[in-house]
Amino acid sequence: MSEDKELELLKAKRLLEMQKNISQKQKIEELKTQKQQPTTTVSPREIVVKQLGYRGLEVLENAEAQFPAETRMIVEKLAELIQSGEVTEIIDGGKLLALFRSVGVRVKVQTTIKVEQDGKLVSWSDKLKGESETGNKDVVEGNP
Repeated sequence: MSEDKELELLKAKRLLEMQKNISQKQKIEELKTQKQQPTTTVSPREIVVKQLGYRGLEVLENAEAQFPAETRMIVEKLAELIQSGEVTEIIDGGKLLALFRSVGVRVKVQTTIKVEQDGKLVSWSDKLKGESETGNKDVVEGNP
């Protein structure tokens, strides 16, 4: 009879271990599902903004001001691509502008060209104005 009691004790011990293992597996699965589901919802725009590089935000803001509906659709799709892992690189202003233009959205961005003159950066238009003024003076001074 002692063998029967020992056998029943072993069975009870094994059953208890199996129940613990099952409950631990359930807890692990619950934690995994909680990690997969984000607790806070992040807007598509915030996802895209985190991925933007040099002058990217400037281009995005110009696009939103000029083409709000189209920009919203593009940002949503871009956010999906970023979340899925298809787009992993930093998107600078030039790349974002090229993306908008490739889908037919002609975003206008204010640009300036600067050149070095006397050790300083001067806008191209100021340099041309300066040259035309000095050029006119030479012509005026050369003709009495």
